[in-house]
Amino acid sequence: MNFEDSPAEPVPFGRWVLQQIDRGGFIGELAKAAKIDRAFPKDGSPEAVRKRLSEQGADPDMHEALDDAELDWKAS
Repeated sequence: MNFEDSPAEPVPFGRWVLQQIDRGGFIGELAKAAKIDRAFPKDGSPEAVRKRLSEQGADPDMHEALDDAELDWKAS
């Protein structure tokens, strides 16, 4: 089997968010908040992360950052 021909496994959304720690703007802030949250869903979907933000009472800017992050993640 030629591994170069098979698509790479997509990075789970939660892990992708954590990789954005050095990014500027609200997505970077989202990543920083995720890193210090012990219950952050690392292997979670955008919906799981959205649910966690709601449970934590995140402000509207973080929800907007999550929407932007989801678009970037889907494009990668």
